[in-house]
Amino acid sequence: METTLIILKPDAVQRGLMGRIITRFEEKGLQIVGAKLMKISPELAATHYEAHKARPFYPGLVRFMTSSPVLVMAVRGIGAITIARSMMGATFGSKAAGGTIRGDFGVSNSFNLIHGSDSPEAAERELKLFFRDGEVLDFKRDGETWIYDSSSGKPE
Repeated sequence: METTLIILKPDAVQRGLMGRIITRFEEKGLQIVGAKLMKISPELAATHYEAHKARPFYPGLVRFMTSSPVLVMAVRGIGAITIARSMMGATFGSKAAGGTIRGDFGVSNSFNLIHGSDSPEAAERELKLFFRDGEVLDFKRDGETWIYDSSSGKPE
């Protein structure tokens, strides 16, 4: 099982899309194992986006991410990172395919609704930034046997 960080950005929160986006992850079979509505501080935004510090869009990105509450989630499943990123769609809503979160809800090249970790290493780093010990839970879902085929002895 893999756990990834998902952030519903200020535009998703302000537009009232949180429930619709969460539903997509749950309907796909991914498990929400941590969630909190929060206001990101400038310091946390700077740490989270430090890889982009030299890029021209960085100041605007930090300003945007600290402008309104966000919903941060820990999302778990087999291949959760790849699945979540596929569900998100291309970075710019104007270029994202229909059926993806950005393709269905976004048109802006600046406001792109959602962030998802892009690798296991990034997920580990990012989850630690947004969740303290004990805030990402491990619990069994009774319906798990209907999400992953375990007939071979290994979930797939």
